Amino acid sequence: MPTPYGSRGGMAFSADELRVLRRALAVALHPSNASAEDVQDCLRLADGVDEAVRESARLHAFLLADLGRYRAALPGTATSYLELLADALAAGHRPEADDLVALRALRGNPVAAALLDRCRTLAEEDVRARLAGRQVPPSRTRLLALPGGRADEAKPAPAPKKPAPERPAPARPVPTPAEVFPPKRRPAAPGAPGHPEAPPQKLAAG
Repeated sequence: MPTPYGSRGGMAFSADELRVLRRALAVALHPSNASAEDVQDCLRLADGVDEAVRESARLHAFLLADLGRYRAALPGTATSYLELLADALAAGHRPEADDLVALRALRGNPVAAALLDRCRTLAEEDVRARLAGRQVPPSRTRLLALPGGRADEAKPAPAPKKPAPERPAPARPVPTPAEVFPPKRRPAAPGAPGHPEAPPQKLAAG
């Protein structure tokens, strides 16, 4: 069975396991050529790798527990603590606030000073990564601000304008009684101009 190698996530394989691993790669490239024996060997190797990964995680947990114990016993355990911290960082451990405090307390130790610089760099990377995860990418912000972006989709569509009501045609004016019944003309008096019995007028001499 593969076994964890050290505290940095390495893994050791025996010669037989390496041969099985080589056959597994060949099967992955040409699955039609796999025999039943090859399949069983690959399955056993996969189970062994899974168990080795779990064992590596247990070793990493023990390493962190030892690191905490040596850190609590500082400054008398400075040498062992610094060695364990270097191994933990190489295995992927991210420095904690307690590690930074402990390293600052070991002033004058060149190994501690070098580890402090390294831990500060890792801590700053973690802070930048967290801040970058909270911010919206500028390109996406600009996209939302452009016409037709998602910002416009969120806005309710304007209600269609109602057509102006048509004005009714003006009604015909009601005729007045004088227009319906015009007044009768009174007959001219006898002798008045225009009366049929009026004498003809004399033309003035030229």
